[in-house]
Amino acid sequence: MTGKQTVGFIGTGVMGKSMASHLMKAGHEVHVYTRTKEKAVELIESGAVWCETPKEVAQTSDVIITMVGYPSDVEEIYLGENGLLAHAKKGTYFIDMTTSKPSLAVRIHEKANEQGMFSLDAPVSGGDVGAREATLTIMVGGDENAFQACKPILELLGSNVILQGDAGAGQHTKMCNQIAIASNMMGVSEAIVYAEKAGLNPEVVLQSISSGAAGSWSLSNLAPRMIKGDLEPGFYIKHFIKDMGIALEEAEAMNMDVPGLQQAKKLYDSLAAQGKADKGTQALYELYK
Repeated sequence: MTGKQTVGFIGTGVMGKSMASHLMKAGHEVHVYTRTKEKAVELIESGAVWCETPKEVAQTSDVIITMVGYPSDVEEIYLGENGLLAHAKKGTYFIDMTTSKPSLAVRIHEKANEQGMFSLDAPVSGGDVGAREATLTIMVGGDENAFQACKPILELLGSNVILQGDAGAGQHTKMCNQIAIASNMMGVSEAIVYAEKAGLNPEVVLQSISSGAAGSWSLSNLAPRMIKGDLEPGFYIKHFIKDMGIALEEAEAMNMDVPGLQQAKKLYDSLAAQGKADKGTQALYELYK
């Protein structure tokens, strides 16, 4: 693809709003749809075109990016009667950036190919900060040609854009990411609470441990939020629970034990049961505290 495209963007939540704004700043015409229109008001005021339905997005866009909540949302938006695949024109490129099921990514890819369209699964990591600063890690599954065609758009959103393999490979890679984060978040939470109970200043502790062997994105970006008591979502607990559930299903299908992932999901399920599903993943600290 060359020149400026009409890009459809479905799902303008915590991360999607920033991502869509980067596309607009780069000169693309952006057509947006989200279930709660209020979440798109800022984008519309900045020049985005509002669409009343995913069908309308499909009919007016060359490239369509989706960033929604759950696999069930992805399935409805792509494969439903009023979905994207039923109404997009031949040659449309779809980029699903939702963390979803690898098997669903394969189904969408196959259906798109049958209709002369192209599909990539491209989940991301980096949270609200990465979306705002366009430094997301983007893990892509799909055909090489489709990837190369969409790469200029993806590079407006992230600084680490890598094709991992065929359809579904992006989602499998995101599962690796979430498995690593799950145990890491337990360690980060335990470390901060330990520091506090030992009478240390946790902010000063972070200065030492975040740049050493213990360093991680979560330690550098989420531990400071824990210390400040800022539990607002860069990434929702409810979505992390969804991701961990997908990873557990995939691991079971491969006859793989994942004890760290299992323990992390139990802890986050406990937080959700306490009414904190809409808080950020750093709220795990509260459970340890």
